[in-house]
Amino acid sequence: MGDRVDLRLHAALLFVQVTFGAFHVVGKFVLGSVEPMAVAATRILISTPLLLLLAHRVDPRIPSRTDLGRLAVLGLLGVFLNQVLYIYGLKITSATNAAILMPSIPVFVALVLALSGRERLSSGRWAGVLLTVGGALVLLDWRGADFGRGALAGNLMLLVNCLCYAFYLVLQRPMLERLHPLTVVAWAFLFGGLGVLVPGLPALAGASPAGLAPGVILGILYIAVIPTGVNYALNTWALGRSSPALVAAYTTLQPLAAALLAVPFLGERLGWREAVGFGLISMGLFLVSGRKGGESPRAARG
Repeated sequence: MGDRVDLRLHAALLFVQVTFGAFHVVGKFVLGSVEPMAVAATRILISTPLLLLLAHRVDPRIPSRTDLGRLAVLGLLGVFLNQVLYIYGLKITSATNAAILMPSIPVFVALVLALSGRERLSSGRWAGVLLTVGGALVLLDWRGADFGRGALAGNLMLLVNCLCYAFYLVLQRPMLERLHPLTVVAWAFLFGGLGVLVPGLPALAGASPAGLAPGVILGILYIAVIPTGVNYALNTWALGRSSPALVAAYTTLQPLAAALLAVPFLGERLGWREAVGFGLISMGLFLVSGRKGGESPRAARG
């Protein structure tokens, strides 16, 4: 039973990161035709009703007033700030800077867990976190990096975005002991999505869907359904059966997934960085996935 749960857990986390990697490729194509905040608003308008419908089917009860307050905090951190800071940060800094800063998420998660006393990571799991981050950094092309004063505001936004997502993962874990994963993610999207729609709806109103190519429309639908709705739900499900450190460590696979998908879709080529990065990330994930101190009670129930 435990092996089957482990297999499903790692398969879900792998699917999430591969499709998030595809998001970078598809998103690059879509953002050539659509304003970033219009895309963000579309993600919310499509994914939130779907998540709420699914959550109602598995558990129609409305969370308690106390839990609703906590879900609002999750929505603020993991949906509103996560999406808005990333989009505006990316707008005033480079895509290379964004890719370099994203692997800080596992480090932030490990630090939050350690400082809050929620989970004590062994030296082996700390080594795993550092290996996954190192592997992600090896994968990146640093030639386009810009850490000058002009990009400072954008870089700070991206770092705060990573910190917000780290807190989102850590604070989400206790709620999964009493609420269904779909309930948690759906209500977080409802609260956080309202904030995204404030700057997003005006941008969406100015868009012209009739002038978009079919490929762009399909790309927007993909972004709204898979990397947004499905992946947030799967990440939450996985978090209820593992640890925030493991879920965060898997985010370092995104550069590798994006690099692999860029070969057939963007005509890019693989090199030594991809091989070394894959090796480091694989070793790191093996160390971080150790159960000691990180297995959830839900894992035993499957």
